[in-house]
Amino acid sequence: MKSIGEIKAIFQAADMETLPSFITEYASDERSGVQALCQKAQKKLDAFEAEKVRTYEMQAFERQYADAGLICGIDEVGRGPLAGPVVACGVILPKDEDIYYLNDSKKLSAAKREELYDIIMEKAVAVGIGCVSPQRIDEINILQATYEAMREAITNLTTKPDILLNDAVTIPGVSIRQVPIIKGDAKSVSIAAASIVAKVTRDRMMEQYEEVFPGYDFASNKGYGSAKHISALQTVGPCVIHRRSFIGNFCEIS
Repeated sequence: MKSIGEIKAIFQAADMETLPSFITEYASDERSGVQALCQKAQKKLDAFEAEKVRTYEMQAFERQYADAGLICGIDEVGRGPLAGPVVACGVILPKDEDIYYLNDSKKLSAAKREELYDIIMEKAVAVGIGCVSPQRIDEINILQATYEAMREAITNLTTKPDILLNDAVTIPGVSIRQVPIIKGDAKSVSIAAASIVAKVTRDRMMEQYEEVFPGYDFASNKGYGSAKHISALQTVGPCVIHRRSFIGNFCEIS
């Protein structure tokens, strides 16, 4: 008979495909520790079944527009920060494989976003990134800069989509059919995937900027107006990645 420690190791190594056989094998073991592991296994299976249902519901727009051809989700991140670029992303997901746990990037932990980023980049048909600088944001305003980043993301796709599912907006100057979806990053797997890739891409950039421009806490606040960030603006002043059109209330602008 295996020890509880050995059975626990088997449980920890099990995935969703092997958990049912784990439960079948050890359900008759009357030891309380083994029964507790079987209960944990069942809870994991139940949670995964619920996730499959949630993912199916988030594929509603993808099913609705399936006949249109290749579907690309579009989203952006970084409209509100005081510093750094605005980043947009376009993602064409595979039609023959589900990616679970996709959601609005703001609802996911940083660790989960990183995990999903790797999965999306591995499995997506195409991913395109668009990035517009703080200087360009100051020149044309944040809304127009967001549109520019989205157009760049579409241009950078290696496969041309037939329809765009956008988070809330209709992008000017794009000939591809567009479907704006309010709160689309929580309603469409394609838009959710784009929001995750955009968020991870921009977060990594801001963490690198922290090394170049220390003192603003960019690695933590990602350019948003945290207390430490605003304090640095008031004592040190802005650096080259600050958006001059955003920081007039906090410091002198030269």
